[in-house]
Amino acid sequence: MKKTISTFKDAKNNNEKLSMITSYDYSMAKLVDEAGIDGILVGDSLGMVTLGYENTLAVTIDDMIHHTKAVSRGAKNALIVADMPFLSYHISIEESIKNAGRLIKEGNAHCVKLEGGIEIIDKVEAIIKAQIPVMGHIGLTPQSINMFGGFKVQGKTINQIQKLIDDAKALEEAGVFAIVLECIPEKIAKIITESISIPTIGIGAGKYCDGQILVVNDMLGMYSDFTPKFVKQYKNLKEDINEAINDYITDVKKGDFPEEKHSFKIDEKILDELNK
Repeated sequence: MKKTISTFKDAKNNNEKLSMITSYDYSMAKLVDEAGIDGILVGDSLGMVTLGYENTLAVTIDDMIHHTKAVSRGAKNALIVADMPFLSYHISIEESIKNAGRLIKEGNAHCVKLEGGIEIIDKVEAIIKAQIPVMGHIGLTPQSINMFGGFKVQGKTINQIQKLIDDAKALEEAGVFAIVLECIPEKIAKIITESISIPTIGIGAGKYCDGQILVVNDMLGMYSDFTPKFVKQYKNLKEDINEAINDYITDVKKGDFPEEKHSFKIDEKILDELNK
């Protein structure tokens, strides 16, 4: 069944947990979609996981469109959420609407995600007024790592906690259909989840959120540069992939690949004519 923003709102009302995966390409999107995932986030984390950058800040709107198009071709049922990258919604309302619109029109996303709270409410409201659904994102917002001084847990002081609560309520009032809570204490995520009527999607925010999201490369053990504390690794495909490639290299060097079944034949009469 095709998932929409109504699916997410209904899940909260029916006390049903939501599952999301962050993915960046056609093949993986097709696999996770066929598995029955509720939503796929095309995250700007592709800067690190797919493009090899140090962080997400170098990712452009064109990068996001390119990868969102690929994911949209692979996923037929999941809700597709596209991240708005750094500086794509910070300069002006007009540019924010334009870039959000590009992710919908060119990338075929169903909705967009913005990082931040009260300080970006005017952009969120404008994008929603342009008939583009918005998912919020508060807590550890990777585009703000230079302000945070690195990837650190947020919401550990009274002032930080109050800001998170205020941000969540402001985003709800602005019209977002869901909010990602990243790297905040579990009990604070519970307070936020219970204080708003829209679903919360946790990543490093504990079990009380209305749903969870993980980067598919992390949960499958395919990205080893850094593994956050909150990641549960369901498979270690890095070992399987390395073993398969090593076997391939060995077969090639020994002449065991390709075998006859991997090769194409030609009529011997044609060869005889060629050799005349």
